[in-house]
Amino acid sequence: MTNATAKHPQKTIILAEPRGFCAGVDRAVRIVEEALRKFGAPVYVRHEIVHNKHVVNRLAAMGAVFVEELVDIPDGKPVVFSAHGVAKSVVAEAKRRGMVSVDATCPLVTKVHVEANRHHKQGAHILLIGHAGHPEVEGTMGQVEDGGITLIETAQDAMTVTPPESDHLAYATQTTLSVDDTEDMISILKRRFPQINGPRGEDICYATTNRQQAVKDIAPMADLLLVIGAENSSNSKRLVEVGKIAGVRDAMLIAGAEAIDWSYISQAERIGITAGASAPEELVEDVIAAIAERYDITVKRHVTATETIAFNLPPILRH
Repeated sequence: MTNATAKHPQKTIILAEPRGFCAGVDRAVRIVEEALRKFGAPVYVRHEIVHNKHVVNRLAAMGAVFVEELVDIPDGKPVVFSAHGVAKSVVAEAKRRGMVSVDATCPLVTKVHVEANRHHKQGAHILLIGHAGHPEVEGTMGQVEDGGITLIETAQDAMTVTPPESDHLAYATQTTLSVDDTEDMISILKRRFPQINGPRGEDICYATTNRQQAVKDIAPMADLLLVIGAENSSNSKRLVEVGKIAGVRDAMLIAGAEAIDWSYISQAERIGITAGASAPEELVEDVIAAIAERYDITVKRHVTATETIAFNLPPILRH
């Protein structure tokens, strides 16, 4: 796409593909929409369904009510659990209160839960690589009894952790981490604890891996990388970090077009753009349109992978 007349300085936009919504986020959003159709408003959602205010606000306008805990929901009302997953105690409390619960946990997060339960039942202590306070980490740690999981946040943690017993260990990871940082931490754990067991397959999800690889590919071509996503989105923040490590001069996280820092745009000839897994494509389009209002732009797509994965809705919502 190139403007017909050159009245403004030229900018080249390098658009990373894949970017934006992953299959798990798409499924979670559809679950809230279908729950509203089936049960009528209001449908309560525990925590943000995904980490993006644009998505949350649109669903709220349709009748979704976002709450922090089940105590904020009247008895018997439908509740949707967010894509990040929840602890077993939350599921049990919803059942005790007679709530119709709809689980929007990403199937790839559920896979981590299943692995954690398997290791725990086999008597292993679990080392979980992730970020403290993140809903996904809280949900995974809530799959086993207190003390059954130790959180590893950094390579330093991996080098110094002293689990209750070191002969029977397993590790798991949050699905939205930096691929490279996580590999480093796993290597440290394997060196310290040679008998440690890992997941049957990679815990970091395909979408996180693909989006990080796309950023690695475009970073050397760009002067500036814009990552569209929320400040509380783990996978979006990792994209900024990956871009900086991969060599882009400047990289920043923006919520949308309204957050563009034009001083950085003015200094960049080649602007890389991507979006975190919970950012809708319309936000990308808005950012490109905002730049096109000020500059003559050429948009180049850079495709590193094609994603075809789709997840089914839970049985309770299938027609």
